Amino acid sequence: KKKLKISGRELLSVPIQVFGLDQLQVLEMSPERESCLRYRMELLPQEIGCLRNLTCLYMDSNNLKKIPAEIGTLSHLERLTLSNNSLSSLPTEMGALQRLHSLHLANNSLTELPAPLCQLRSLTFLDVSDNKIDTIPSSIRHLEKLETLLLLFNSLESLPEDICLLRNLHTLWLGNNHLQSLPAAFGELVNLDWGYNYCSCNFEGNPLDSPPPEVCSRGPEGIRDYFLSLHRI
Repeated sequence: KKKLKISGRELLSVPIQVFGLDQLQVLEMSPERESCLRYRMELLPQEIGCLRNLTCLYMDSNNLKKIPAEIGTLSHLERLTLSNNSLSSLPTEMGALQRLHSLHLANNSLTELPAPLCQLRSLTFLDVSDNKIDTIPSSIRHLEKLETLLLLFNSLESLPEDICLLRNLHTLWLGNNHLQSLPAAFGELVNLDWGYNYCSCNFEGNPLDSPPPEVCSRGPEGIRDYFLSLHRI
């Protein structure tokens, strides 16, 4: 009664009866694990706001082009997956989802990290890989609980200094961007243990020259020493 999965070979819309299930906590409408299914939903209906008790909403691998403002009324939402859709923007109302701790937005058409995301103080996991994002706003510093940030396959040419304030980061994927340098305080992200766990942080596919890749491989201490040496010069 509290968990519902909707499937169909070519699912186009959400049955209207779903929005009367006001005690529903988990709603799954993603064909991700069923390769024989192809979903074609382009719009998440405004009535999604009726499901005030939702904690998890799975909408991966549809054809969503827009998320309604009513998503912001889901005050209990903790996990939202919207990867593999056609989203180019997100509603500002998403900033009201203060219980949200996991947000998946990989493989959409986003060109920037939407400002509302930087208001989500409980967020610990954010995946915006494989979009067209070219800037990260300095307001990202507000995501003080963020532990995992995946930014692979974007168009980033630089990182804001404020990203170095995310001291709880354990995993940061930056591969396949256009980064030529890192912020001088990058070595302060001491919880990134890429010197020991390759998957924690990587820079592959970037034209990085400051610091050089061989310095990055030494971990935070090597990066700190590199920038300190530049300062002494």
